[in-house]
Amino acid sequence: MLTFYHAPNSRSTSVKQLILELGISDQIETIEVDIPRQDGSGARDPANPHPEGKVPYLTDGEDEIRERAAIMLYLTDRFPAGGLGRPVGHPERGRYLSWLIWYQGVFEPVTILNWAGLKHPAVEASLRDYDTALARLDEALVKHPYLLGAEYSAADLLCAAPFAWFGDNLPVTPAVKAWVARSLDREAVRQTGER
Repeated sequence: MLTFYHAPNSRSTSVKQLILELGISDQIETIEVDIPRQDGSGARDPANPHPEGKVPYLTDGEDEIRERAAIMLYLTDRFPAGGLGRPVGHPERGRYLSWLIWYQGVFEPVTILNWAGLKHPAVEASLRDYDTALARLDEALVKHPYLLGAEYSAADLLCAAPFAWFGDNLPVTPAVKAWVARSLDREAVRQTGER
């Protein structure tokens, strides 16, 4: 059985939302765990098997999946009927994978660095900067309502997550702002009861 380790109001909230979007809550056991928080609250939870004590973390029997993009890919591949992924052979599969990995490897790091006020030429040369990442989102979203075109996907769920978390503290373009509003105006977002 699939087991999802979750801490409310953390990075794992987006995985909780995906589970709701896919309609698979009854097929996954969710275990709430504590985690160390940036404000000094919380602590590493011995009930959490993640090797670093973080969330999200998903187990499937003896297998284990960590990192949001990997978990989202795993779940959307495992439950293709939910329509939030793009299966092997789909004409949007490459773009889907690219957005998931771009989020994990570029957008989340540059967003956190921007929020923390940290800049370095090496980071900007390899990952780019927040403005460049925002321009990449805008480039896709001025053409279509969602990253892959007309249909919402797990790539939208993941890439919109920082805007939900940081709110108005992140600069946006009009196209990105409208996309974030569409991505957050979903029943699964309301059902999580988390920001």
